[in-house]
Amino acid sequence: MGESEASAMRNGGTILISTCAAVLLGTAACAPAGDSGPPPEKPRRAPLPPPALSITPAHGAKRVPPDTRIGLKVTGGEITSVSVTDAKGREVPGRLAADGTWRPAWPFKPSSAYTVRAQAAAPDGGKTVTERAAFTTLKPKRVLETGMSPLEGEKVGVGMPIQLLLSKPVTTQKDRAAVERSLTVHMSKPVEGAWSWVSDREVQYRPRTYWPVGEKVTVVAHMAGLRIGRDVWGAKDRTVHFTVGPRHITTINNKTHRAVVRSNGKVVKTIPVSLGKPGYESYSGTMIAQEKAPDFLMDSATIGIPGEYLHRTKWNVRLTYSGMFFHAAPWSVGDQGRRNVSHGCVNASTANAHWFYNFTQRGDIIKITGTSRKLRFGNGPTPWTKTWEEWLAGSALKTSTDTSPGGTSTDA
Repeated sequence: MGESEASAMRNGGTILISTCAAVLLGTAACAPAGDSGPPPEKPRRAPLPPPALSITPAHGAKRVPPDTRIGLKVTGGEITSVSVTDAKGREVPGRLAADGTWRPAWPFKPSSAYTVRAQAAAPDGGKTVTERAAFTTLKPKRVLETGMSPLEGEKVGVGMPIQLLLSKPVTTQKDRAAVERSLTVHMSKPVEGAWSWVSDREVQYRPRTYWPVGEKVTVVAHMAGLRIGRDVWGAKDRTVHFTVGPRHITTINNKTHRAVVRSNGKVVKTIPVSLGKPGYESYSGTMIAQEKAPDFLMDSATIGIPGEYLHRTKWNVRLTYSGMFFHAAPWSVGDQGRRNVSHGCVNASTANAHWFYNFTQRGDIIKITGTSRKLRFGNGPTPWTKTWEEWLAGSALKTSTDTSPGGTSTDA
């Protein structure tokens, strides 16, 4: 090897050594100046204490008013669940309101036991607390009893109203509104309808127009625990189911002395009749068949004229509370279809009256025209004497319920 080559190798080796040293030095410069281990742990927060929860009415409370709301007071957390059950373990429907009270969908029942269970949790989702409170509602000294029509399972005509009859007067708008809110009407074919007060002891519901044929209706009066005035409480709930039968509409014309009977729009029979004679004119207006009786004692004393008549009649269909009936009158067959000779009732032959009795459903529409006396609202269930606007004006809430497009005409 020549001197120049050796010199070059030495120089090259020097360069190589210097380069490697630089790399090693560079590596050393990038490494940490010692091994510090994993990063330190953050200090752990101590779990929050369980919240404090209290319930009112307190456990063991007695004589609690049925319209009480359940009070829930929580500090250091929030309510996560609430349930209320009755003495049989059945859950009471209700909701937790924004003000922290739990409100039942309907008032608690009088003289009844209930249990509240509530749970609250700390904001971090940690500890929880559960509280329980059992209470009983008061036994009222004064109660409001109710009756309802139609009857359970009854098939009625298209004009039949729902009647809620009350054992005590309800006079203020506030209390009447409370009664209306406690009433629910569920329909298989929803149509518009409304409640309207007939008197301080009766409120009725009718659709805007006649019920649809085949309608299935469930009425629930959530009256148990409803407060009326200061110290009257509803005694119990009441439920009625009914259906609507064929569309029966009978029109009776005073001038022609004929009753034209239609079923679902088709004429099925025309009956010669005799109406009230002068001084005893029959009522004109839209009525319903209110009740039926195969045999009835007609006594003129009940309308203030004792001794005028007293005899039994067959196949009676009541049209008014004041005593107007469609009934058999074999004594006036020669006048039926020709002139008016009755004391206000609709007279027909025994055969025709029997047919009409069997044909008629409670709630069927019967219209009389052409007489000098007008049917008064309240002379029995007479909802169709009022326009829809007049009917709504009799509601404390001034609103209708369950609407659907269209409707059923009230025309015959």
